[in-house]
Amino acid sequence: MTLAFGQPIIAIPGPSPVPDRVLRAAHRASPDIYGDELAALNLQVMAQLKRLAGTRAHLAPYIGNGHVGWEASAANIFNPGDRALVLTSGHFGRSWLDQLTQTGIAAEALDFGNRPADPAMLAERLAQDGDGRIKAVMVCQTDTASAACADIPAIRAAMGDHPALLVVDAIASLGCAPMHMDDWGVDVLIAGSQKGLMCLPGTVFLWFSDRAAAVGPTALTSPTWNWHLRAGAEALWRFWGGTPPVQQIFALDEALRMILDEEGLQNVWARHDTLAKGVWAATEAWADGNPDIVLSVQDRACRSAAVTALKIPGADALRGWTRDRMGVTLGVGLGAADPANALRVAHMGYCNAATVMGALGAMAAGMTALSIPHGRGALDAAAAVFAANA
Repeated sequence: MTLAFGQPIIAIPGPSPVPDRVLRAAHRASPDIYGDELAALNLQVMAQLKRLAGTRAHLAPYIGNGHVGWEASAANIFNPGDRALVLTSGHFGRSWLDQLTQTGIAAEALDFGNRPADPAMLAERLAQDGDGRIKAVMVCQTDTASAACADIPAIRAAMGDHPALLVVDAIASLGCAPMHMDDWGVDVLIAGSQKGLMCLPGTVFLWFSDRAAAVGPTALTSPTWNWHLRAGAEALWRFWGGTPPVQQIFALDEALRMILDEEGLQNVWARHDTLAKGVWAATEAWADGNPDIVLSVQDRACRSAAVTALKIPGADALRGWTRDRMGVTLGVGLGAADPANALRVAHMGYCNAATVMGALGAMAAGMTALSIPHGRGALDAAAAVFAANA
């Protein structure tokens, strides 16, 4: 007998759940891709994406995932041998560094382990770069693996008058946490469709400032990567470098309407913040009975609103139990020092308090079934957070 029959709970940090109405919006036959209707809708989606990022900057869409976004940004701002400074706070920051290196860029790590980037250390490193060899500072706003959240305004301030561009990966944070690209002085912003945007995987977006636009083209800028051809497009196919992802445009239009025009962006951010705090409260209650249960990011101010990473004995067995017996899928301990004893709980995008309570309840049941020691009162602790903020 299994208790998993019924609506599953997907609590992995992407692809996140897609609302039924977004799926219905996508479930349409393609219209004339050379007609005015789809072209106008595409422009509307681009305008909404700029609202979401808090910017009037240029915007280039690509068909692909976050790794495509990384490479597209690099191809427009670096020549081979140019130096990049990557602030790494987990698996994805390190993966970004590796991809840059493989592209022929002299990528240097300022590595913080799985901790958030320290702006003071950045300022110290840039002060050593008197000749301005570092062309860009690159950082994940949220590293999806460690759940460490970077303080982007503080990083921008730490850069002072150094000429480097500030490039921010917001793949796991956009639509979940505040982003004010223009006000914060971000030069390049990268995000995808499959997390906070509540859409299917397969599209990635690059917003870029006038300062970033002035850099290229570079020796790495092929016609496919050239963001000027896309951001300055008049014909629909030019935006996407060929046939547009028609159904994704329909889906994005619906999802962005839900975020920006119905719930409202401030409310979206507040919802994610509250859901995250509920997960933290439950984890802290479990930790009271087992010091080996530990939130990966100790400083509350540096934790992601989109995903929580934690160390927990028997995490792999717990993940399997909740999936098979309860219908709840949790995230793997990607990039953790001991992945078998680590997991992630996502609370991003199309997610509410009931969903989070369901995931936490399944985890509590699994720890009991698997005899994993844990403190009591976790669900009460989470409920108290939600009750205080509902």
